[in-house]
Amino acid sequence: MAVLPLLAGCGAQIPVDPEGTLEDVRSGTISVGVSPNADFVEVSNGPLQGSEIQIIQNFAENLDAEVEWTVGGEEQLVSALENGDLDLVAGGISSKTPWAEQVGMTRPYTTHVDVDGKESKIVLLVPPGENAFLFEVERFLDRTQEMP
Repeated sequence: MAVLPLLAGCGAQIPVDPEGTLEDVRSGTISVGVSPNADFVEVSNGPLQGSEIQIIQNFAENLDAEVEWTVGGEEQLVSALENGDLDLVAGGISSKTPWAEQVGMTRPYTTHVDVDGKESKIVLLVPPGENAFLFEVERFLDRTQEMP
């Protein structure tokens, strides 16, 4: 507890992004990887569609940022996220994703019931350690999404 006043006096902001993701994205470009998933991300000949595409576009607008999309498989996108080539990954990703140990993950923001009746909690993936960016994504989701 004694450290907290010292940090406040130094102008330190918590949480922080060691790589500066939030500041780089704000009024700039957010690089987003999406994995096709008919319920969340639809890839066709036209513009990307789906509920997560709309959420990300709204989030980018909230940050006054442009979106640069990359479509790929989850493994490829997670690797790019770990390497700092992407800022966010979406595609109806379950909170039980095997990638949770490698990257950051939002709190579940919605649920999805598959054709077998199995319910999954859905998350977005962020770069590991970029806590200010993660906080901003979660804050946006909390304001705009309702967790059932």
